[in-house]
Amino acid sequence: MEPIVLVLTTVGSEDQGIQIAETLVEKGHAACVNIIKRIRSIYRWKGEIWDDEEFLLVIKTRESLFEAVRDTIRSLHSYELPEVLCVPITRAEDKVQAWILDATLTPPKREE
Repeated sequence: MEPIVLVLTTVGSEDQGIQIAETLVEKGHAACVNIIKRIRSIYRWKGEIWDDEEFLLVIKTRESLFEAVRDTIRSLHSYELPEVLCVPITRAEDKVQAWILDATLTPPKREE
């Protein structure tokens, strides 16, 4: 079976999280997006320490769709540098993995 991954990103508002999630699922780039409300992020940015409330998106998709997911996040995100992390799934319940694959589009093959 094709590998699956989790893509993680944070957003500054629930509305933006919903917009990104709905777009990814509608395009077939994600089987599911969980929006985890009100996480606290403490981070360094441009030489300063920030303490912000954010929303975490957990995106379930095919490994081969990472670039499409990343590009969609970048196009809709309000941050100057959106965090987009890809976490490989080394093992998953077979039926869950099959569902993720069935619910997402197979990306077109690139010509070489």
